[in-house]
Amino acid sequence: MKPKTIIEPFKIKSVEPIRFTTREEREKFLKDAGYNPFLIHADDVLIDLLTDSGTSAMSAKQWAGIMDGDESYAGSKSFYHFESVVRSITGMKYIIPTHQGRAAEKILFTIVGGPGKYIPNNTHFDTTRANVEFSGAEAVDLLNEVGKHPEIRADFKGNMDIEKLEAFIKEKGVENIPLCMITVTNNSGGGQPVSMQNIRETKEVCKKYNIPLFLDACRFAENAYFIKLREKGYEDKTPLEIAQEMFSYADGATMSAKKDALVNIGGFLALNDEQLAMNSRNMLIVTEGFPTYGGLAGRDLEAVAQGLLEIMDEHYLQYRIKSVEYLGEKLLAAGVPIIEPPGGHAIYIDAKRFLPNIPPEQYPGQSVVCELYLEGGVRAVEIGSVMFGKYDKNGKFIPSMMELVRLAIPRRVYTQSHIDYLIEVIVEVYKKRNNLKGYKITYEAPMLRHFTARFEPI
Repeated sequence: MKPKTIIEPFKIKSVEPIRFTTREEREKFLKDAGYNPFLIHADDVLIDLLTDSGTSAMSAKQWAGIMDGDESYAGSKSFYHFESVVRSITGMKYIIPTHQGRAAEKILFTIVGGPGKYIPNNTHFDTTRANVEFSGAEAVDLLNEVGKHPEIRADFKGNMDIEKLEAFIKEKGVENIPLCMITVTNNSGGGQPVSMQNIRETKEVCKKYNIPLFLDACRFAENAYFIKLREKGYEDKTPLEIAQEMFSYADGATMSAKKDALVNIGGFLALNDEQLAMNSRNMLIVTEGFPTYGGLAGRDLEAVAQGLLEIMDEHYLQYRIKSVEYLGEKLLAAGVPIIEPPGGHAIYIDAKRFLPNIPPEQYPGQSVVCELYLEGGVRAVEIGSVMFGKYDKNGKFIPSMMELVRLAIPRRVYTQSHIDYLIEVIVEVYKKRNNLKGYKITYEAPMLRHFTARFEPI
């Protein structure tokens, strides 16, 4: 028998209660938080889809690894276990642990960035962009054209635009581009995958101009599974074999292990360049810790190592991709506009089409996010002009390319009944969309403003 129903490839061993709230309570909580879901207490959230970062449910073997963690300051056996697993997947020579992905980004771009430098990427996510720009460099997105159109279905909408990349290198000069990045899967672009062919072609351009290629590898396993499903010649390869080939084209990688390593904290910087590795370790010691713990406890290194093994399980990846697809297809059937096809780790509501009456400067995505919380206690995140909008030198507002609301699904946390409830909430908000209003910002930080900004309804 070939089953039609995709079931969770695990049993639930421990549970955590959810606190139910009334609409009246949520109205007060949202107002007190300045209409920013980041500032709502987690206890007051029913379904939390703010991020898939660090929100996974760990396995029994990961918890066992935590008990077995070696907390030696230097030379911990847990580090060498972690190092061997990361190296077996990435093939990189130098593995540098960090407490999370942005710490790896901070080290990397502090060393290679600076004023007058440019970092091209298919699409930078928020912390990557912030760390590039904090160094004084400029983060540049070169997403392929189809990836900019939410309603169009294509297999690899996360791809780099190869022609634009080469033209950009010629325009800015090789000496001003210390490295090129590809984010897999492309988070800001809707969790869309990047094809192996595109990674290979990007490498060919980088090699031609002697520019190192780096992967932002937070969701490398999900990307590998999409390649298996969609790219000719990979249907019989394992996710591990596909991941190993992806990394073989890269000269380095940053990773937040809080995504595809199924842990609550951790990350790494993986490199092949000995001098860059030495400089990175020196900065690691100043900012994170000794090179064999890098800001992590030994128990965390054990959990990461085990999580990296579990993420390659094909049954898990099938369940993961299919469960997100289930949510997306149900929303499409109800008329809710999303980025198509459904991504790997999240569904992205297209707030431009959801609320065409609200202009970008009134943040339609933030309006949807607030209403989802009010309607059903669902916490999501805006990925649009709040997160990526800018001002020119005259203070004129420059909107984001897309206005999105991300529903990031934590790994191994919610069941189908949770997702069915979520669908009901979103569809109900969509029915009321003509009554939604825009928002204005009353406070914003100079960088990563979406984390702490406060709003008022217009």
